[in-house]
Amino acid sequence: MQTFTYKEINKSKPLKVYATLPVLNESENIAALLLDLEAQNFDDWMLVVCVNQPDEWWQIPDKQHICEDNARTIAFLEAKDDSRIKVIDRSSNGLGWKGKHHGVGWARKTAMDFAAEMADAYDVIVSMDADTRYPENYFSAVVDQIHRFPEATGLSVPYYHKLTGDETADRCILRYEIYMRNYALHMLQLRNPYCFSAIGSGMACKSGVYKRVGGLTPKLSGEDFYFIQKLRKAGNIIVHCDAVIHPEARFSDRVYFGTGPAMIRGRDGKWDSYPIYCGDSFLKVADTFQAFADLYTADFEVPMQYFIDQMNDGNSFWGTLRNNSASVEAFVKACTQRLDGLRILQFLKSDNDNYPQSDEEKLWQFLNSALFSTEDIAGLPDFNNFSDCSINDLNSIRNIMFQKERSLQSEIQLA
Repeated sequence: MQTFTYKEINKSKPLKVYATLPVLNESENIAALLLDLEAQNFDDWMLVVCVNQPDEWWQIPDKQHICEDNARTIAFLEAKDDSRIKVIDRSSNGLGWKGKHHGVGWARKTAMDFAAEMADAYDVIVSMDADTRYPENYFSAVVDQIHRFPEATGLSVPYYHKLTGDETADRCILRYEIYMRNYALHMLQLRNPYCFSAIGSGMACKSGVYKRVGGLTPKLSGEDFYFIQKLRKAGNIIVHCDAVIHPEARFSDRVYFGTGPAMIRGRDGKWDSYPIYCGDSFLKVADTFQAFADLYTADFEVPMQYFIDQMNDGNSFWGTLRNNSASVEAFVKACTQRLDGLRILQFLKSDNDNYPQSDEEKLWQFLNSALFSTEDIAGLPDFNNFSDCSINDLNSIRNIMFQKERSLQSEIQLA
C-alpha cells in the first residue's frame, strides 16, 4: 500500500483539525486544556466546546453548583475572545437539555456534529476531554496517522494515566488499567478486528467519514465505545500513534460506566465488573472467528456456541447470516459485524465463571506466557493479592503491559 505523510498531502490545501469537547463541571480543567491546544505544533485548529447539563438542574439545590461552574467555564472561554473557539451553550438557564436528551453522549455528538458541518471532508475531527492532558505533537501525530492510512475510518489513540500521589486513587487507577490492558493485549495478540481501546478523549476520524457512518450515536455512557465500533464496522481502525494522551485518574459518577465509576467501585473493593479474563476465553473467541469461512457451507459447533445460542434465542444464527450473504466474503463480514466488540465482551463476562482462578492467578499466568520475555517480567514480585501489592509493584505491572501494548500496536498499525 502506498502511503503519504501529512506534509505530502497538504501541498495544495492545508487540513484543519476540529477539536470537540463536551464539558460539565470542568472549570478547574478548562484552562489547562487550552494551554495544551495553544502549545500544539500544528497551528490550524478549531475548538468546539459543548458546555452542558439538564436545564432542570438550575432548580435543584444540590445541582446548582454544577450550573454555576458551567457558567464560569463559558465566561472564561468568551473572555479568551479567540475566533478559533466556538462555544455551544447547552447550560445557561433556559438553554440546558430538556427531557431524555442529555448527558455526555449528547454533548459529544452536538460538538462533533457542529464540527462536521464546518469541516471539509478530509479535515480531521478529534474527540477530547477537559480532564485529559495532550502532548504538543498530538494534532500533528493524529493527522499524520490518519493520512498515512487514507482508507482507514478512524484512529484510537494510546493512553496512560499518570499517578496522582494519592494512594487510594493510584491503586484504583492502576488496577483498572491492568484490567483494560489485559483485555487489549489479548485482543491485539490474536489480531481480532476489535483490538482497540475506546477512549472518548482519544478518538479521531475524517469529517467525511463521520458523516458517512451517521455520526456519533448519543448514549448516557459509553458513546465512545459505540462510536469507534461503528467506525470499525465501516472500515479499519488505526491503533498506533506516536502521541500518548494522559486522562486524569479521578473518582467521578458523572457517567454510568467508565474510568470514574470503576474507580469508585474499586475504592469499595468491588472489582467484579472488571475481572482479569482468562487467556483460554480469548482463544475461544479466536477459534470462533477463524471458523467463519467454513461456516458458510455448513453449521457446526464453535467455542462460543452456547453464548451465540443465548444471544440469538436458540434461532439459527449462522443460517440467517448465510441466507443474506451472496458470498463467503460477505458472510465472514456479516459474522464479524454481528459478533462485535460488545458481544465479545459479553461473552468474556459469561465465560469467566468457567475459570475459578483468582484475578491475580490469571494475570500471573498471562505475564508468564510466550507474549512476554523473561526480561520483560524480570523483577516482578510473585503476588497473591492485588491489595498486598505496593503502588510501585502495581505500576511496574502496568508499565510492562503498556510497553507491550505499544509494541503490538506499532507492529499491527490497523485493526
